[in-house]
Formats: sequence, C-alpha cells, structure tokens
Amino acid sequence: MATIVELKGMTWSDPRGYDPVVAASDVFARTHPGVTIKWDKRSLQGFETTPVDELAAQYDLMVIDHPHVGSVADQGCLLPFEAHAGEDALAELANQSVGRSFQSYFLHGRQWALPIDAATQVQAHRADLSSRVTRWSDVVRKAEDGNVIWPLRSPHVLMNFYTLTANLGRPCATSYGDLIDIETGLQVFEQLCAVSRHMDEAFYSMDPIAVLDELANSDRYHLAPLVYLYKGYADEGYRTNRIHFTDMPVLGRNGPLGSALGGTGIAISSKTTHPKLCTGFALWLAGAECQSGLYARSNGQPGNALAWSNPAVNAPVLDAYYNTRLTHETAWLRPRHNGYMQFQEEGSVIVADVLRGRLDPNAAVARLNERFRASFNDRG
Repeated sequence: MATIVELKGMTWSDPRGYDPVVAASDVFARTHPGVTIKWDKRSLQGFETTPVDELAAQYDLMVIDHPHVGSVADQGCLLPFEAHAGEDALAELANQSVGRSFQSYFLHGRQWALPIDAATQVQAHRADLSSRVTRWSDVVRKAEDGNVIWPLRSPHVLMNFYTLTANLGRPCATSYGDLIDIETGLQVFEQLCAVSRHMDEAFYSMDPIAVLDELANSDRYHLAPLVYLYKGYADEGYRTNRIHFTDMPVLGRNGPLGSALGGTGIAISSKTTHPKLCTGFALWLAGAECQSGLYARSNGQPGNALAWSNPAVNAPVLDAYYNTRLTHETAWLRPRHNGYMQFQEEGSVIVADVLRGRLDPNAAVARLNERFRASFNDRG
C-alpha cells in the first residue's frame, strides 16, 4: 500500500500568491504518487505582519517575504535549504535571480527561502488616459492636477521613503546606527509631501491591491507613482481597464535604482517530517522550467530571471517584466535583522504622520533614527 503524505502550505490570498502554488502542487502530486499539498491563504496585511514562527508551527511550506528572515534565522523555525539541497542547485537559482531576490533570503550563512515571486516599487499608469512619467517632478505636477493615487498604508508609506532615499544615492542604513542623515531625510520628506498634500485621506488605508483596483476600474486617476508590481492588472480581462507597469520615476540622477525590494519566497518549516520532499518541491517551484511555464500561466508573477526574459511570459502582461527590469535589478534590500519588523510598523506611522502634516520632518528624522537604533535589541 502506497504511503500517503499530506503536506500543508500557507500563502497569501491574491490570485498571484495562491493560484500558482496550487497549480504547481497539483502537478507535483501527479508526479509523486501518494503526495498531496493543501494550501491555506491569508490577506496581504496578514502576509506582511504575521510572525513566521507561528506559521512554521502549523505548516510544512510557507510563502514568506524577506524582512522576516532576521527573526526566523534566530528562532530556528525554518529549515535552511543547505540541509537537503545540493550546492549546484542553489547556485543555479542564485544565478537566475532577478536582482537581489535570492540574496534577500540569505542570512547568517544560510538560505532560508527560495524566491518564487519578484517585485519592487515601480510605476503603474493608465496608458489610455495619459503617458508615463520619468521624473519625480512630473509626479508632483500630476498630483497637483488630481491624477495621482498612492498606497500609503503601512508598510508601503515607509517603502516610499526608503525608495526615494536610495534613488538619491544615499540609502537608509541596514545595520546598527542612524537610519538616515538629517539632510537626506528632510529632502525626501519635502518631495513626498509635495505629492501627499494633494492626496485623499483614504489613501492611508489603501494597500497596492486597493490602489490598483481603483486605478483599473475608474478613470479618475491616471498614475500610481510607486507601487509594487502586480502583473495581474496588466492581464486582459483581469479588471475593467489594463494597467501598464514601467520603471519608477526618478528623483536623483542615477536612473531608476533604489526601489525598496519586495517579492516572496518559498520556505520550509524546521518541524516538517518530510524535509527532503518539501525541498524537492521548493527547488522545482523556483526553477526556470516551472516559473517560465506552469507558474506564469497560473497567475503567477515569477521570481526567476529566465521567466522574466521570456517573450511568452511578457506578452500577456504588456511587457511588464521587460519594462520594469532595470528597477528590479537595481532594487534596494531593506534591513532584515531580528527586531526590524517592529521598526517597520513604527517607522510607517512616523512617515505617515509627516505626510499628513501631524509631525515636523526634523522631529521625524530624529524619531526614525532613535527607533531604528532601538530595533537592534542586543545593541541597546
């Protein structure tokens, strides 16, 4: 009698997060008789905030994002891929990474997840209503005209701050010390406020999905200047109107670099009783063959560079991968230390308070630096 293995997975509820892993699990089950993988899902907000150790106690496989890596590396709740994956297999995926996606899950000498989805803050616009912009000054003008919509819910409001500081060539810190110098912080707050003063208060409760829904379903707004890539909105028939994704508008003179990296990775619980089976599934899911074919066809947004370079993958999404590739390849990797996630919440509130006119920018920079230092619990 064949052994029955039932694995449990947790992902996030958007079709981009759920559909491709379910489709891949069905195919994997057909090639591995007796194996099933059942996936649960949580909201985007839950995905961004739920501690991974809570998930690892219940699930064999998890789709996570990289800012949690510092805590999971210290807690030992995930299985490092080096335990069961060959060095050559990991090196191949590293070489096929879109920008720093693979690196974002590597910490303390171990690979804690494999990238299956690449994303960073890019520009989204309705090409049927207006053309894309190239500079931040163009964003300000469109905001003055009432044509800009912007996700300002935590943590996205902080990601905007990160992106513009890095785009100036003076990125925020990722190790112990001040997060940002006062001159750069004030310059970025000035530029953010030049746009936010024209924003609707409702935007502070909107994440990228809510913003892109509004952008696609009505003609009121033309542009979301910084929003994480969601390829589905470029698909034919996904929403009322299709959205074009292109490289981010620039503030500095260095081109579209410094966008705050996002994306997701597939991770394995250290408590699983089937570590080799989980590793085999994860390696296949992140590999070029699955990512360029089944994964992309099943509403997935690949994390593998070979998929991003594939014309057949680009064609259904208005060349979204081609048109945002430079922004992704030069994206900035945010802090990942144990304690960072608390700062991400605190920092988002601080930045939002400045944009809403509730907090002086000088005081905000000082508070960001103080809270960032405090997030390194072992340093005081």
